Amino acid sequence: MESLKKARAILLGSTLVLLALGAVMIYSASAIYALDQMKDSAYYLKRHLAYLALGGVLAWLAALVNIQRLRRHAKGILIAALALLAMVLVPHVGHSMGGARRWFKILGFSFQPSEFLKLALIFYMADFLDRRRESLHDLKRTVLPALFILGLSVGLVFKQPDFGTAVTVALVIFILFFAAGFRVSTLLTAVLLAAPVVVYAALSRPYRRKRLLAFFHPWEDPRGVGFQIIQSFLALGSGGFFGVGLGQSQQKLFYLPESHTDFIFSIIGEELGFVGTSAVVILFILFLFAGMVIVFRSHHFFPQLLGLGLVSLIGLEAVINIGVSIGALPTKGLSLPFISYGGSALLANLAGVGLLWTLSKERPGESG
Repeated sequence: MESLKKARAILLGSTLVLLALGAVMIYSASAIYALDQMKDSAYYLKRHLAYLALGGVLAWLAALVNIQRLRRHAKGILIAALALLAMVLVPHVGHSMGGARRWFKILGFSFQPSEFLKLALIFYMADFLDRRRESLHDLKRTVLPALFILGLSVGLVFKQPDFGTAVTVALVIFILFFAAGFRVSTLLTAVLLAAPVVVYAALSRPYRRKRLLAFFHPWEDPRGVGFQIIQSFLALGSGGFFGVGLGQSQQKLFYLPESHTDFIFSIIGEELGFVGTSAVVILFILFLFAGMVIVFRSHHFFPQLLGLGLVSLIGLEAVINIGVSIGALPTKGLSLPFISYGGSALLANLAGVGLLWTLSKERPGESG
């Protein structure tokens, strides 16, 4: 019990510090751009704070929810998420931007249904795998239905198109499959069968091929496909150990695209240096540690899988975002949890934290 109290404290503390740092860095990274484009230097900060307030309410509600009662509606929640994903693809219903149709526009604010799907699919799969625990190796009853649901979900996300989110969702669910007890041979077979589709998807669009080219050879086209990652390198490199100072970034002055969203980690590196980026990494490690303590202290299979899925999702997104910023991974367009500007992702992540908090209050006698 004492370890759970410490885990809850670390979970809450690391989340709050990351959120506070995110608000500060969003304003720092976006103020000049917002002033130029929106005539209000605090435009993105104000919207972020509005999402943050709503996210806080969602986290609070999720922390109070009865998981077992909510579990009864796991299938309905997933169906609703899939329906929203299908609707967003409809012209004049879903909002299109930058060649992608991923958003609904509501009262001037955008909502990305794929973020809702992440939570819905993790919740459903945790329930499904728990209910099929005695037949995990049954191809017809468990394996194929699980892969079909995953394939349908990932396919709708990819159709938007959102390759990065599709890959992330697939990785998280495969972690759940492995943790639940699927045979390694089954998972390898699924990966081998999916590999040609993934390779085709990665190479089928010119902009994806350019991203891969920029990943392997950014300096061959420093003003074209390699521009963004090179500017990220310059931001991180110029920060040194202590950084150039909060608010003093040069790369955010229209050099580094997406400086307040996908590449905010680079601005942290420039303004706060190695100390700042290390602090971010340590905070995420603490968050993941606390989350895994909650998972391992759970007394039943369903909350273990649900907690593992939520922790894996936030952890993978952080690793991918940071990996992209430092040039270790191709550009994916994923935000840095709790820090990047992006309302839907913030809402989903805070709801996930609320669910983890609920799982940490589980009692041994509760039904799993």
